[in-house]
Parts: sequence; structure tokens; C-alpha cells
Amino acid sequence: MIAEELQEIVDEAEMKMDDAVQYLKKEFSHIRAGKANPALIQGIQVEYYGAQTPLQQLANISAPEARLLLVQPYDKSIITDIEKGIMSSGLGLNPMNDGDMIRIPLPILTEERRKELVKIAKDKSEQARISIRNSRRDANDAVKISVRFLGNEIRTENIKVIVHKKICQDISNCKVSQLKNSKISEELLTTIIRKAALLEKETKEKKSKK
Repeated sequence: MIAEELQEIVDEAEMKMDDAVQYLKKEFSHIRAGKANPALIQGIQVEYYGAQTPLQQLANISAPEARLLLVQPYDKSIITDIEKGIMSSGLGLNPMNDGDMIRIPLPILTEERRKELVKIAKDKSEQARISIRNSRRDANDAVKISVRFLGNEIRTENIKVIVHKKICQDISNCKVSQLKNSKISEELLTTIIRKAALLEKETKEKKSKK
């Protein structure tokens, strides 16, 4: 029982930490490092029928050359909106719109821009590290709480679960007897302990947020 509870905690922590790593990879792909990469602009938001929509849903994006991105809208009527979205993305790109497609040349990086990119990468990495540390801390706290309760470090003698069985011959003739060593009693006690562990965890989280 303890092993199953702990495995759930570990699995949840691993999932959260993996999400942080995947998010960091995605953020790195958006950093303009000089070489054309469609991922650089795939997530740019473009206004489409009143809603902000990722560019990758509105156009085919390719890199025909090492320093050139090519954007071919599925709907040419929104090519100007796509151009505006690229220009306002904050990536420092200069799109060239010929009416059918958009060409985006990527200039050679200057030393100043390289330093900026290094700073951005460090900031993104630190955010991911913080997220992973928080996930690890939460998992450690959850493990400690579960071990305390499920391992009976916190004594449960005062929690008594008594199960009775009622047998009736008819509505006026019933006999009630206590079931000893019942699995139902054990299951109910386990449920109570788990609920208590969850309550302590939630209480601790609320205190940490204050």
C-alpha cells in the first residue's frame, strides 16, 4: 500500500519535471540564433477572425536556405495580418511580403545580440530549474506525509473502525453481530488515513502560499 502511494507521488513529480524540460526546449527553439528554424516563428500569434491564432495553424513555414524562412499562408487574404504579427513578435525580424508569401531573412548575429541571447537562455533555464526544484520539494513533502500516515508513524489506536453485520429473519426479528478481523474495517481505516494525509498536505500548501 505504501509503495503504491509513493509511486503515485514519484510519477506525478516526474511528469511535472518532464513538462518543465519540454517547455524549456520549446522556449529555446524560439530563440533566434542565426540559423533558420521554422520553430522560431511557429508560435507567433496572429489575429484571425477576431482570435489570436498560432502562425503554424495559418501557414506553411519552411527554411529553404540557412538564413531564410518562407511563410506561405493557407489563406492569402490574411497575409498582411501575418506580416503584422511577425513584426510585432519582438523577435527583431523584418518580413518581406510579396502578396503571395512572406520571406524572412535572418541577419548574421552581432556580438551584442549574442550576449542578449545568452542572457535570455540563462533566464529561461533558471525558470525551468525553479519549476523542477518546486516539483521535487512538493514530492519530498508528499512522501514524508504519506510515510508518516501510511507507515503508522502517527499512531492510529484512537481510530477504531467497527463493522457490524445485521441479519433479519423478518422486520421484527433481527440480529446484529460484530465482524472481527474484517477486511472492510482495514479498507475503511486506510481510506481515513489517506484522507488525513491529503488534508495535511493541503493545509501545508495553503500555509506556504501565505
